[in-house]
Amino acid sequence: MEPRGTKRRAEKTEVAEPPNSLPHAAPSLPTKPALYSGPFPFYRRPSELGCFSLDSQRQYHGDARALRYYSPPPTNGPGLNFDLRDGYPDRYHPRDEEVREGLDHLLRWLLEHRDQLEGGPGWLAGAVVTWRGHLTKLLITPYEQQEGWQLAASRFQGTLYLSEVETPAARAQRLARPPLLRQLMYMGYKFEQYMCADKPGGSPDPSGEVNTNVAFCSVLRSRLGSYPLLFSGEVDCMAPRAASTQPPTCYVELKTSKELHSPGQWRAFYRHKLLKWWAQSFLPGIPHVVAGFRNPEGFVRSLRTFPTMEMFEHVRNDRHGWSPSVCVNFCAAFLSFAQSTVVQDDPRLVHLFSWEPGGPVTVSVHRDAPYAFLPTWYVEAMTADLPSPSKTTSPKD
Repeated sequence: MEPRGTKRRAEKTEVAEPPNSLPHAAPSLPTKPALYSGPFPFYRRPSELGCFSLDSQRQYHGDARALRYYSPPPTNGPGLNFDLRDGYPDRYHPRDEEVREGLDHLLRWLLEHRDQLEGGPGWLAGAVVTWRGHLTKLLITPYEQQEGWQLAASRFQGTLYLSEVETPAARAQRLARPPLLRQLMYMGYKFEQYMCADKPGGSPDPSGEVNTNVAFCSVLRSRLGSYPLLFSGEVDCMAPRAASTQPPTCYVELKTSKELHSPGQWRAFYRHKLLKWWAQSFLPGIPHVVAGFRNPEGFVRSLRTFPTMEMFEHVRNDRHGWSPSVCVNFCAAFLSFAQSTVVQDDPRLVHLFSWEPGGPVTVSVHRDAPYAFLPTWYVEAMTADLPSPSKTTSPKD
């Protein structure tokens, strides 16, 4: 019998109940903000371990070839006139979202650099490995009112891996994405094209195509409370003239928003959009978000820089605002919940953590398809690499 809370879609999957499976009264984790309002927990300043690039064909390269350089216009005055609709849809090559990449690119980097990790293999055995975007969703969960999430978790050689699963609702929404929303997504990428150059000191070239397969990703190490973290996230650009050229403090996050006029519009912006911007940039330690504000015709008329560590000031006195402490305390509570729930070391066993707004985080247990996400090539390579002088069997046994 499967633990209570297992999604109906999983009923076709045979689940061999492991010895350490969840009890039938499956635990859950509450998400109400008031439960997490304690002091801000310890969060180690993130340090960059390395990077990788994905090219226009979404092929992996273990270098910084896709890194772009922040090159804003010389003035932020009346002359600013970026047409974010230019090139749509003729010069637009969106990534194929039907391809579910999981953690694959990060795992490839990890496989290539596992021997160079500070602290050695023992450090990795106690760490949580995931994408920055997954941690961002956890941070904002206490305040999120619209979109649920599912995170698959597997423990392998001591390490806890977290990989997002697209919810049925998110998939339906993606497949029915209206043309206007598709264009808005393009406009965000187009803004990056106006603000970035291929070389330090170069000039942006907005005449080229917008290809969202291309990405530069930073791989970072941190620690939240007692939980070591190794995560990766896409970086928009680096500022060649930053006060510190040391990553990640030289990185800049680029965003767009519609123009805001009334106090009510600004209040909603600070409560909702700025929370997501803060969470996304706080985690990797990116110090600034530069936002382009577009008019209804799709032209950026003004730029504004939001220092990440000052974003909270905009809602500090708003009783309907958000608290960084609540966000980070909840994320720490989830990591504790996951670490104590996923006890069996088995790359084919998956604990699926599910959450819908207004409810607690629940757990179901699955084996193999469709939820198992650690690829065979990764598991075999890491297993073959195990120092095992006492073992007489071959790694394949």
